[in-house]
Amino acid sequence: MSLPLDGLSAIVTGAGRGLGRAEALELARLGAAVVVNDYGQPGRDGSGEASAAPAEQVAQEIRAAGGRAVAHLGDVSGHEQARVLVELAVETYGQLDILVNNAGILRDRMIFSMTEDEWDSVIRVHLKGHFNTTHFAAAHWRSRSKAAGGPVYGRIVNTSSEAFLAGSAGQPNYAAAKGGIVGLTTSTALALAKYGVTANVICPRARTRMTEDVFAGFQEPQDGGLDALAPEHVSPLVGYLASPAAAKVNGQLLVVHGGMVAIVERPKVAAKFDASKETFSFDELDELISPYYADRPPNETFAAAEVLGLKRG
Repeated sequence: MSLPLDGLSAIVTGAGRGLGRAEALELARLGAAVVVNDYGQPGRDGSGEASAAPAEQVAQEIRAAGGRAVAHLGDVSGHEQARVLVELAVETYGQLDILVNNAGILRDRMIFSMTEDEWDSVIRVHLKGHFNTTHFAAAHWRSRSKAAGGPVYGRIVNTSSEAFLAGSAGQPNYAAAKGGIVGLTTSTALALAKYGVTANVICPRARTRMTEDVFAGFQEPQDGGLDALAPEHVSPLVGYLASPAAAKVNGQLLVVHGGMVAIVERPKVAAKFDASKETFSFDELDELISPYYADRPPNETFAAAEVLGLKRG
């Protein structure tokens, strides 16, 4: 019996732990040969010495289960290292079919306290890291498509966050990077569709090293059941988006957690005002717009606990 991803190869970045690990294991379970990428630094802020151990442990886990996997120690925020990563997949498996971008770090700080380095480092790893791998994967697929004289198989799954949708007061760098990833994904989806490649982006909620503070107050199951915030709730969607079954899913944003997937529409116009003359005056804008906001809460954002349907401990 064939598996959905039989004969396909995949790269998963940040796959040594958490979401990336669960995604790499799921792709392998579905039949893909996997390049497990992780820089392996112990600190979630990107601190500490790089280590091949996390990536190699996951690759070994895949091989032990009968799958195919190789480990790659590399920082995807480095353009050259991203090139080597894509070349490793092509050299090892003959071609690259699936790219899952997940690598990231956190350096949280309020906007008035954030340093330039804290801003740059998070943008570099998340947003530039997504760009770097996407750039080389896209060039690979374009070259293959030209040689084949038609579309080829290619799937990109990028990782954003609801921090860009709802805001996150102590994470201006992270929220900005995640918003940028959505823009990168939709642009990539349009550019690569003619080559047979799809690009989609997920906003996962999961209890990992990256989110241990965010979800620290939410109860974990006491009966031994699967945590609603377990990464294993996210990985099946990644496997689906990477598969032939998702050929018509392109340029989409999906929120996923705890047995739920929500497809997010593009922003809609909530209200529209027209100038009575050629252009607006200050007074006219005040008369039109101020009443619209007069009865609204001062800070309309998602209430995470309500949306998650979880209780704090």
